[in-house]
Amino acid sequence: MLIWQIAIQEYRENMTIAHKSGNIHKNADGLSRWALANTPEYPAWVPQEENHIERICVTDIGTEFFKKVKESYKMDKNCHILCQTLMKDSKYPSLSSKYMKYGKKAYDEGRFHLLDGILYYRTKHTCVMDLTDRTLINTILHECHDSVAAGHLSEDRTLERLKTCSWWPNWKKDVAEYFQTCERCQKSNRATGNIFGMMIQIQEPKSPWELSHIVTGAL
Repeated sequence: MLIWQIAIQEYRENMTIAHKSGNIHKNADGLSRWALANTPEYPAWVPQEENHIERICVTDIGTEFFKKVKESYKMDKNCHILCQTLMKDSKYPSLSSKYMKYGKKAYDEGRFHLLDGILYYRTKHTCVMDLTDRTLINTILHECHDSVAAGHLSEDRTLERLKTCSWWPNWKKDVAEYFQTCERCQKSNRATGNIFGMMIQIQEPKSPWELSHIVTGAL
């Protein structure tokens, strides 16, 4: 609002500002919701810095991690066949895919991509790095849950954070097990309150208007 007040200051002498109550002004004003480009041609233009920082990513993962990812593909036979199949210079792609067991269905759907020696898995909204080595998987789990930037978030938030950077088969199950074995989370996020009692069988009344239970308090 302050930006618009400054923009219309020179026109205040020739205009009258009238307030309309929300109950009266019910018609949808599409023009007021039309986003304008932030360029000098518009009166509400806000200059942006040349080195505008939109997001800061704090992580302990460096180039050495990605080198280990590339090496792990060679250690896994099925993943190595998949990488060879995706290479442009593969001489027998159909023959390689025939003996490929790792991600056969996903490969047929065109979900795997190879870029700079790293295998990526494409979903509907993301295209993330594929991991096969258990040590590297534990590293990325630690980065998305235990690190300072992650802050021991809940299981759902850890899933949301992880699905933007990596993928492997049964990754949701591994995240659930990792969260359940996190000692800090189990101590701080444990369930509070009394444990619900066991259900008991209610004795049926034997005569009309017999008092069976007395309820005192909220249900």
